[in-house]
Order: sequence, then structure tokens, then C-alpha cells
Amino acid sequence: MSENKTVGRREVVASAAAAFTTNLFTGQVKGANDKVAVGYIGLGAMGSGNVGFGMKVPEIAVAALCDVYQPTLERVEAAAKRGGHQPKTVKDFREILNDKSLDAVCISTPDHWHAYMTVEACKAGKDVYVEKPACVYVEEGQKMVQAARKYKKIVQAGTMQRSGGYFKKASEIVHAGTLGDITFIHTFQSGMTKKQGYGRPENSKPPAGLDWDMWLGPAPKVEFNANRWGVESARFPTFRYFWDYAGGAMTDWGVHLVDPAHQCLDEVMPHTIATLGSKFYVTDNTDTPDTMLATFQYPKWLLTYESRTANPLPMFGLNQGAGTMIHGTEASLMVNRSGCWLIPNRGSKVEAQTFENNNDMRDMNLPHWKNWIACVKSREKPQSEIETCVRSSTTCILGNLAMRSKTVLDWDEANWTVKQDRVKPMLKAKYRSPWKLEV
Repeated sequence: MSENKTVGRREVVASAAAAFTTNLFTGQVKGANDKVAVGYIGLGAMGSGNVGFGMKVPEIAVAALCDVYQPTLERVEAAAKRGGHQPKTVKDFREILNDKSLDAVCISTPDHWHAYMTVEACKAGKDVYVEKPACVYVEEGQKMVQAARKYKKIVQAGTMQRSGGYFKKASEIVHAGTLGDITFIHTFQSGMTKKQGYGRPENSKPPAGLDWDMWLGPAPKVEFNANRWGVESARFPTFRYFWDYAGGAMTDWGVHLVDPAHQCLDEVMPHTIATLGSKFYVTDNTDTPDTMLATFQYPKWLLTYESRTANPLPMFGLNQGAGTMIHGTEASLMVNRSGCWLIPNRGSKVEAQTFENNNDMRDMNLPHWKNWIACVKSREKPQSEIETCVRSSTTCILGNLAMRSKTVLDWDEANWTVKQDRVKPMLKAKYRSPWKLEV
């Protein structure tokens, strides 16, 4: 997008308000008993899991599967058939988008494909479920929101914690004012990695059955490397740790830790961002840091993000290795996938509360999928509507950019950019030909 076409926050919000007026939708609205035919693009760790969740939603027909790696495609096809579905299989996602028999798509590809496929799916008249982070570049997220609004599509993001009971309870407590005035939020993750990390494999030929050029897509053309791909084995997908495809721990875990703060405090963006980090310990060939500390100044509070992967000490005496802790003048609240804890300050009249070991509150993914399909039918706003995920993803991307540019960034909310001219080019998508991101 050229500079004179940049859409600011005011226009995004105005169009969002219009888009979620039910009678403005012109697509096919499914009846209560109609199946929603879904095509799944990307069938790795997240994608195959999403197929499984989809098969648990009676209103979904797993109608098509797509992956650039043939063994994965065959494995998930077999699982879908065991579940009573008869999907067609393809290796080129464009066949999914062009298939008029499909109502919606699920995009679980590596991060660098999220924006392009989401925009193209909206243009093709399909509703979308897209994994987080929403994007790799700030500009991509803006265009995803524009596409959802322009084509009046329901776009649910994979920030599934928003559908979990612990996170809903946290939002309820914060919105009730129980914590008092909030001035500080601490988000963190900790663990113990190996010094060799994922090793330093040599470049090689792609494995049989993998279309490496299509996997790369809009990313720079490079030789195949097992760590750049990193999706064949049972280990955690390692493409996440290369700047060409993702944003490391910050956009992987960090989005899940920042997003609850946005959910509890109404989606406000930070106005100043400062970050330090490096690979102090790990010696593998990945790009992203093993240790990181980011500070985000919002209008009324500070938020810190701490990524500590060379020391597993839990935080706050709760034996938790990751979470979001919101600190107020009356109490603090800690929330993660294991529970929600309300901890009064000394002398406060607030009563301590603990919510944990509750299967109904712990469940996130299936409720998130049910919410998406319900909204596909009703045309109502889904739990993780794309703009919410774009905001949380953009916050984390800015955290990375502050570190990589060694610059304290000032966010220009009205124009959806930073005020530092030398960093502005880093916000824009850099796609390899012939791929173009056009709304």
C-alpha cells in the first residue's frame, strides 16, 4: 500500500462498526441445520489440530485439505476419513480459494502466509479462521482488517484463549473494577532450553513430497534447511525462529500473553515501545533471541514482556511458567491456561479468589471453533475478531522491531505506523514476486 492509501485507526473502527450490522452482510447465511463446508490450508501441528477440533463441531463438514508436503496431506486425510469426512485433497491453496462449494477456510500455515491467504480468501467470498500471530509485518495486519471489512467476511483469529473460561473470568474481574487503578502489567514465559538448541543443520535438498518454493511463497528464496522448515518431526515447529517467516517467542508466546491484557483493558495500543534481547546462550542457526525484555507504555499503565528460556524458575509463587499478571491498587490478578488467581493487596477489602482445575473453564479450542461457526451463520462478531488479533500481533511485532532497530519506538495510532522514519520501511511487507498483497 502506498503512503496516501494508509487507513488510520478512526477509519478502521468506523468500518468495523458498520461491518457488524447483520443486515449489511451479502454472503450466504447458513441456516441452523446447514453444514459449513470448510477447507483447511496448512496441516502441520496447528493445522492437524484444527482439523480435529473442526470434526468435533457437528455443523462443520471437513470438505477439503491442502498442504505442500504430501506425507502430511495423506496423514490428515486418513484422520479425516476415520472421522467420517470425505475431503478432497490439493497441494495448491489457490484451488481451495477458487472452490465455490466451500464456505470458509482455516489457515494454519507458517506465519508469513497468514496475511496473503486471509486477504485472498476474503476476496474469494469465504469466511476465515486464521492462526496467530495475524501477520509478520505491521502493514499486513492493517490490510487483513481492511479485507474483512471490505468484503464483509467473518474472520476469527486463533487467539483461542479469549474463548476460555479462565480468561473470560479475568476480563470480568478487571472490568468490574476489582483491582482498583491499574498501573502495571507483567507478562512472562520461562523455560530451560539446551545450549545447542535445534542444532546447525547444513542446507540440503528438500525431502521428497515437499514443494519448498511454494512453502516459501512470498518469503525470500533460500536453499532448504531443516530448521527453516522445521515441521516434519514431532518437535515444536522451528520456522517460528526465523525473521523471514515469523517473530520468535515474541509473536508466538508473546501474543498469547499480551492478548489477555488487551481483552481485559479494551484493546488499547501502546504508544511507546522499548526492547532489549539477544541469543546469550543458544548456539543454533535460528535468528530470534533466547532472552528478551520488552516494555510497552500504554496511556495509563506499563506492560512488560519477559522471555526467559535459559532459566525455568516459575513466577509469583504460583508454580506457573507463563502468564499475564495485572497489578492494581487493590489487588493483582494472574491468568494463564491453568487458572485465574485474584490476590488482594495487604490491607485491601478485596477477597482472594482462585479458579483452577475446572475442565469447563480450561477448555478453549473447541469453544473457539464453535463460536466461529455460530458467527459464520449469524454474521455476528466472533470472540477473536481479526482486529483484536491484529492489535495484539502488531504490539508484539513492534516489540521485535524496537529490539532489531535499537530504537525506542513511538506509535502513531491515527496512521497505524511509527513516528521514526528510519523504521517505517520495516513495517511494510516485502513479498517475493509474483506474490502481491492487494485488498
